[in-house]
Amino acid sequence: MVRGISLLSGGLDSMLAICLLREQGIEMEGVVFKSPFFGVKGAEKAAKQLDVKLHILDFSDDILSLVKHPPHGFGGAMNPCIDCHAVMIRRAGEFMRASGYDFVSTGEVLNQRPMSQNRRSLETVAKSSGLEGYLLRPLSAQLLEPTIPEQDGRIDRSRLGAISGRNRQPQMELVKRYGLTEYPSPAGGCLLTEKGFCRKLKDLFDHADGIPPVAEVELLKFSRQFRLPDGGRIIVGRNRQDNLALKALREEGRTILHTVNIPGPTAVVLGEIPESDLLRAASIIADYGDKGTLTDIIVKVITPEETREITVTPLTRETYQPWML
Repeated sequence: MVRGISLLSGGLDSMLAICLLREQGIEMEGVVFKSPFFGVKGAEKAAKQLDVKLHILDFSDDILSLVKHPPHGFGGAMNPCIDCHAVMIRRAGEFMRASGYDFVSTGEVLNQRPMSQNRRSLETVAKSSGLEGYLLRPLSAQLLEPTIPEQDGRIDRSRLGAISGRNRQPQMELVKRYGLTEYPSPAGGCLLTEKGFCRKLKDLFDHADGIPPVAEVELLKFSRQFRLPDGGRIIVGRNRQDNLALKALREEGRTILHTVNIPGPTAVVLGEIPESDLLRAASIIADYGDKGTLTDIIVKVITPEETREITVTPLTRETYQPWML
C-alpha cells in the first residue's frame, strides 16, 4: 500500500490534492502546522469532510526564528513565505520518514501566486526542505519534474493534474467530480500578512532580547496596544470580553490597571514599566472611561507585590494617539 502525507491547510487546493491522490488508491493523511500566526480550525474542518486522519504539529518556534532571520526575505509585510513553506515541508519530510510514508504532497499550483508559486520558488522550496524527489504537487504535477514515486510507478503520473495560473475553473471541475460541499474562498489567513498586526510584532522584536516567547506574541492579538515614551508597553481593553481576558492575566503575575470611580477599560502591563509610564497608562484608561466632566479619576494598580490606588487626570487623545502601535 502506497501511503502519503499531505499538507492540509483547509483551503480548497489542499483538499483537492488529497482527493486526486486518493483516487489512485493511495492511502492519504493530512498534516497541519499551528503557530501564533495561523490556526488549525480550517484544516480540522477539511479533514472531517474528507474523512482523513489529521496530524497537528507545533510550528511556533520555527516561524518565530524565520521572522527574526528570513533567509529569502519577507513578502509584503513580515511574511517569510518561501522560507516558512520550506521549513513546513522539511518538518513534514521528517514526519514522513519517521512514520513510513512514501512522499509528501501539497496543494500548490504552478504560477497561481506569482512570487511564491512560480517554478523557481517551487524548486527553491524543494531544495531548501531537503525533500527533492519526494515532494509532490499533484494539481500541477504533469507540468513539473517527476518525483521518485512517479518514476518508480508508485504513483501514476498520467492521472495527476496539469493546472497552472490563477484561473480557478479546473479546480471547480474537480470540486464537482469529488462532491466537495464546503471549502473556504482563497485567502491568506496568516497574521504575518496583516500590516497592522506586524507593526506590533516589529515593536516586540525591536525591544526583545532575542526571540520573544510565544506567550508574548499571542498577546499581540489584542488590538489596542501602546509603546509609552519611557519604554513601557500596555494593552488596553476594547470591550467586556477584552477586559475579562486582560484581568485573567493577573494570574500570570502581570500588573493590571482598572478605573475605580468610573466605568472604564482594563489595561495590562507587558514587561517592565517605569513609574512615569505607569502614570501615563492610568491616564490613558481614564480618558477611555466614561468620565463625563470628572477630572480626577481613581485607578487601581494591582502588581504581584501590592495593590494601590492612584488619582490621575485623563490624557487627551491627541497626546497618546502617537504612542499607539
